[in-house]
Amino acid sequence: MKKVKIMLLMFSSIAFLPSCSDDDTPRVVNEEEVITTVTATFTPAGGGAPIVLTSKDLDDDGPGAPTVTVSGNFTTGVVYNGSVTFLNELQSPAGNITEEIEEEGTEHQLFFIRNGNIGSFAYADSDTDNKPIGLAFTYTAASAPATGTLTIALRHELNKNAQGVAQGDITNAGGSTDAQVTFPVSVTAP
Repeated sequence: MKKVKIMLLMFSSIAFLPSCSDDDTPRVVNEEEVITTVTATFTPAGGGAPIVLTSKDLDDDGPGAPTVTVSGNFTTGVVYNGSVTFLNELQSPAGNITEEIEEEGTEHQLFFIRNGNIGSFAYADSDTDNKPIGLAFTYTAASAPATGTLTIALRHELNKNAQGVAQGDITNAGGSTDAQVTFPVSVTAP
């Protein structure tokens, strides 16, 4: 009889012990997408053939350098409407990362870093907080012939409220770089 009481006491105490459960909401991991191809298209606002800048790195972070192409020179003083697209061409069909960047616009921003007096950039799109993204932009070519480089950098989880970031200054942006490509650029007289 004593054993039965002890057994009952053990089983009833087990029922009141706190238990560990795995009912926590699992953390969703948003892995960074692989970006192999960055294409910037510049279309003259007054009409004409676009200038296309493309960087392809089909071995991702492998040892091979990206293939960089520039379809032509910019014309002094011309205003261009621009767009940037990002692809993962390691997938078949190629994954369009641009859509994800736009959907997660509050977490992304492009920066147009110029080396040389090649002209100026202005953002033409914004996220839900009315902060720039940079997938659409306006480029005004320099008024005098020039050569230099244009680096397009995509930042993720940056501080869009930091000083200068909304104007395109990457200095205080923070965050991580999802993609960064550099193109040789020439601005020539018509």
